[in-house]
Amino acid sequence: MNDILIYEVGARDGLQNEAVPMDTQQKIKLINMLSDTGLKKVESAAFVSPKWVPAMADSREVMDSIFRKKGVNYPVLTMNMRGLEGAISVEADTVCIGTAPSEMFCKKNTNCTIEKSLERAENIAKIAIEAGMKVRGYVSCVIYCPYEKDIDPILVAKMCAKLKKMGCYEVSLGDTLGIGTPTKTKKMFSSCVDAVGVDNLAVHFHDTYGQALANILACLDLGVKVIDTSVGGLGGCPYAPGARGNVATEDVLFMLNGMGLETGVDIDKICIASEFAFKQFGRKPLSRVFQALEAKKEKKS
Repeated sequence: MNDILIYEVGARDGLQNEAVPMDTQQKIKLINMLSDTGLKKVESAAFVSPKWVPAMADSREVMDSIFRKKGVNYPVLTMNMRGLEGAISVEADTVCIGTAPSEMFCKKNTNCTIEKSLERAENIAKIAIEAGMKVRGYVSCVIYCPYEKDIDPILVAKMCAKLKKMGCYEVSLGDTLGIGTPTKTKKMFSSCVDAVGVDNLAVHFHDTYGQALANILACLDLGVKVIDTSVGGLGGCPYAPGARGNVATEDVLFMLNGMGLETGVDIDKICIASEFAFKQFGRKPLSRVFQALEAKKEKKS
């Protein structure tokens, strides 16, 4: 059994913020590549309004076309009942629901109040569980909100408890702006551990200020077992000005491998997938590991 589970979000959270959406066939190819790296969780689509998130407009075709490898889960994001209908129609194994402890961010991100977002999430969770799907919860802006500034860790912990009560098997804690530091992160994560237990938590840290690895390490000290990452560092958030991509999968793998922690994920295959993904946008992967390996190759040649 692996020590740490890497939950890959590049094909959904990573791609949703690109100005020009990735070609559908290339997206399908990317997900299939990720499925072949040893990853067990590859979040692959979002059934949301194409008006607001055009990069996810092809979610149905993507889910109908990817090769669903045995032993790999392909979660999809659903923010309302219409989204859940889409998830059910493609026989998704897991649906993801979300909210935030900031009223203003909640209104920007889900177009409703915190109370309404929780009500929606509860309705989605109930029907999804009845339909035989697993439900994962997301809490955004767990450290800082671009509109309401610092977030009280107790508010985040209370949200985790509510999502767990709805039936979420796991709650992913998102530092959406990547502004957290280890001390603040540890305080927030400790509050959530007290509320729901460490086995029900995952971390989802963006790397805007280069703090993601340090923040992950702080949570590893507290026993976290699930880490959200994005291949090559793809990503951002359309409703969080200044947010950069989620921490790069290969950077996290390099750190974990160096710590002697097992993930079952092949870092070389991840780097190949990173290069493929960024090539579609005419860019190089943001990850330090990819850049270091590339420089090493160039030096040898």
